[in-house]
Amino acid sequence: MVRAEEEGGIRAWISAILEGDSDPKLEAELPFASMMITLMAASGITPYESFKRMRGVKVLEKFKEEGDEIVRLVEVLGNDPLTAMEKRADATISRQYADFLEGYISSVKSGGSVINYLTSKLRGIFDEHAAKAHNAIERLETLVEAYMVMLIVIFCFYIISSVTSPTTGMMGNVGLPDTSAMVYPLILVVIPVFSLFFMYMANNIRPGTLKGMRRPYYVALVPGALFLLFFAASQLLPSLSFVNELVSTPLLVTAGLVFVSTPPWLVYRGIAKKNYAAEAAIPSLLRDVTEARRTGLSPEKAIVHAADRRGYGLFTEDLRRIINQIEWGVSLRKIYYDLSSWVKSWPVVVNFFILVETIEIGGGDADTLGILAEFSEKTQTIEKGQRDMLTPYVILPFVWTILMVFTVTFTIQTLSNIPSLALGAVGGAEMLKGAANDSQIIEAGIMFHSWLSGFFIGKISEGNFASGFRYSALLILTAYITLVISKGLVVSFMGGLF
Repeated sequence: MVRAEEEGGIRAWISAILEGDSDPKLEAELPFASMMITLMAASGITPYESFKRMRGVKVLEKFKEEGDEIVRLVEVLGNDPLTAMEKRADATISRQYADFLEGYISSVKSGGSVINYLTSKLRGIFDEHAAKAHNAIERLETLVEAYMVMLIVIFCFYIISSVTSPTTGMMGNVGLPDTSAMVYPLILVVIPVFSLFFMYMANNIRPGTLKGMRRPYYVALVPGALFLLFFAASQLLPSLSFVNELVSTPLLVTAGLVFVSTPPWLVYRGIAKKNYAAEAAIPSLLRDVTEARRTGLSPEKAIVHAADRRGYGLFTEDLRRIINQIEWGVSLRKIYYDLSSWVKSWPVVVNFFILVETIEIGGGDADTLGILAEFSEKTQTIEKGQRDMLTPYVILPFVWTILMVFTVTFTIQTLSNIPSLALGAVGGAEMLKGAANDSQIIEAGIMFHSWLSGFFIGKISEGNFASGFRYSALLILTAYITLVISKGLVVSFMGGLF
């Protein structure tokens, strides 16, 4: 037993080194878990009993684990509930969660009002949650700027590599090292790897509210597989070589990736509109339920009365379904499970679950429901504020895509014309043909990178990668249009010079 506790302490210590004094997933769930504990305490349920009930709450995964651990400490190892919570406070790397448990333990031991402590602590947790959301925005802004700087540095290296190439560069004979062999790995490997790394960083900083949304990715599988098969066949099969003669590689990549992105983009747009409408409506619904309860209506009739009014947007259809279920005598627990199967917004599902728990345990006291409505409004305000503040950063990827494509095009076109002028008509034509083939590969790599950047921006702006299908399609179209325009400008410029 001692060894197990030591190993748990070592794991917590290692996690503390890697993640600091916080557990991001647990702290994301803490406002909702503390709200549930507070509402249950107001209904006469002890926090230990609340933790026991959390073992069946799938939407709060980390607190489901906490409930399992606290119950194990009490019912298997024989600790009293306060000692079990104290051990969990010592074991967790989340300072905020540890402070919540320690404050509760202190309140019980001192004989103070547990409900007053939990209510005041709940307000403090939401205030800190709002402050962390603001800090996350600043970190995301820094991450976007770092991503842009990374691209600038890489493409400066690309320009230097092209200029110092002994075959196409202008400085190939002045003793500078030849770095042209690094161009392909740089464009086709290094930049995508860096993009994936920044996506990983954004995923840790910006959790989204839409959970379990797999349908857009499933929709993308079929067009994705078709495009990969066609692209591979056009490059490898001699019978399809005419495709490369009719369509350039950058255009083929652009058309194929737009073909891959469009169906999941449309699917995601429908899901997102419906779920964001639910997020905007749930605080008003809870407030209406609270006021209906103050008039003496039963919890079920209060929900029907609140859901029957207008003003819930696209969420109205789901509320009509709930009203029908209640009128047919379906239990609120069954309605919750049904709701969680078609609504993907995590705050909506959690708030409705807490509403059901509050009604089943304490009868849905109006004051208790008022607390739930108040903090649901705070949650929605925090998330909406994050999305609004990050929206301007959607413009940046379009700016750097245009600059990136124009820079690469200018470099390729300029350096590929220099050998043709130096070697004459025949040798220059052969050199120009080889340079054109190389440039198509590089340009196709730039198209792919522009498409990949869309997922990074989707995660930054809306908190989930599925929203990136829209930005990916728009970015790769922007990149290709810029490529065509910049080629025309460079050819005109070179024609004027020579």
